[in-house]
Amino acid sequence: MTKPAAPKRYLPTSPFKAPATPTPKEFAVGDRVTHDIYGLGRAIAVEDGIAVLVDFGSMQQRIMSPYTKMSKL
Repeated sequence: MTKPAAPKRYLPTSPFKAPATPTPKEFAVGDRVTHDIYGLGRAIAVEDGIAVLVDFGSMQQRIMSPYTKMSKL
């Protein structure tokens, strides 16, 4: 078995830039959202930094952080 790759370190003196850290997405109750799988919906409950409960019309889904497949409209 091989070991998993260690995360890359970026030295401050390196001529290469470290990858930018994505800003965390924040949602509020009432926000219109779109999801890659479920489609259009509206946020009906927010658990700060943990999950968002979204009403997609025919169903309600609890979307967990980091919300990679969901974006605010």
